[in-house]
Amino acid sequence: MATNNFFAADLDAARDWYTRLFGTEPYFVREGGYLEWRLGPRQDEFGIVQAAWAPHPVGTPAGSILFWAVEDVAAALKALVELGATQHIPVTERGPGFVTAAVVDPFGNVLGIMENVHVERDLAGRGAGRQG
Repeated sequence: MATNNFFAADLDAARDWYTRLFGTEPYFVREGGYLEWRLGPRQDEFGIVQAAWAPHPVGTPAGSILFWAVEDVAAALKALVELGATQHIPVTERGPGFVTAAVVDPFGNVLGIMENVHVERDLAGRGAGRQG
C-alpha cells in the first residue's frame, strides 16, 4: 500500500474528526482539496480527498475495507462510536488470532479495525509499537 484515500464533502469536519482519532494533525494539507497523515511504524499514508474530486458517488458505504491493526477491537470500536462513527460490522471473531469490526465515519467511509496475529508477530519482530 502506498496511500489509502477516503472522501469527505466537508474537509474541515473530516480534518477535525481524524485529527482527534489519530491524535495528530495532517502533515500535508492542500487547502480545499486534500489532507494527508503518515501513520504507524511504516508511516503509511492516509488521505482525505474532497468528495467533489471522487471518481464515483460518495456518502454511502461501499468499496473495499482497509483494516487497521489495533490491540483491542472492542475498545477501538467503542472509541470510534464515541467519536461519532456508526457501527457497520460488529466485533466478529474470524478465527484464532483474528477479530474484526468496522464503522462508517461521519463522511460515509468504511473504516475497519482488526486484531491480527500476523501483524502482532511482525511488529514484535521489529520491536515496533503500533501507532495510528
